[in-house]
Amino acid sequence: MDGTLLTSIAAAERVWTRWALRHGLDPATFVPTIHGARAIDTIAGLGLPGVDAQAEAEGITRDEIADVEGVAPIAGAAAFIAGLPATRWAVVTSAPRALALRRMQAAGLAPPAVLVTAEDVVQGKPDPAGYRLAAARLGVAAEDCLVFEDAPAGIAAAEAAGADVLVIQAAHAHPLETPHRQVRDYLALQARVTPDGLQLLDAG
Repeated sequence: MDGTLLTSIAAAERVWTRWALRHGLDPATFVPTIHGARAIDTIAGLGLPGVDAQAEAEGITRDEIADVEGVAPIAGAAAFIAGLPATRWAVVTSAPRALALRRMQAAGLAPPAVLVTAEDVVQGKPDPAGYRLAAARLGVAAEDCLVFEDAPAGIAAAEAAGADVLVIQAAHAHPLETPHRQVRDYLALQARVTPDGLQLLDAG
């Protein structure tokens, strides 16, 4: 979702920069590491003494829900997902459900029928559990899915799930180092359903 369907990097980085400063971290080196991972995993991984990762993550979520300035859809995303059958696509996000719904609302995007959020898995990305759960809820194998991603943690999760990957570059100034195909946004992409139900992407 974040960086893949909508741009929320500026809002997220504002919140995390304030958090980093309160905890004596250098925002310039720390903030780039937050993308694509659950807040609780990011905070717990720091091993800061006396810091309750669960409580801090909940605070981050409240702050992010309150700050959606600049959240907007990635070019072409709204039309692209509007053309997908409702039962054939899902969102797998490291954001908690309340934050995911708030950001999609702010971006003017309708949430999908299948929405897998931070609360739905024990291990977040790069663990593949989220993508495997979404595939199961869609009634397909993860190996038959195409995952749209923008962050290394999410790409690793999709690879571990056995899915194909398409990287969206819109939220990043520089292309990622990845063997997967990269596109700027959705303006040159089109989805169509063949008689056997297979969805294909065509570069326009």
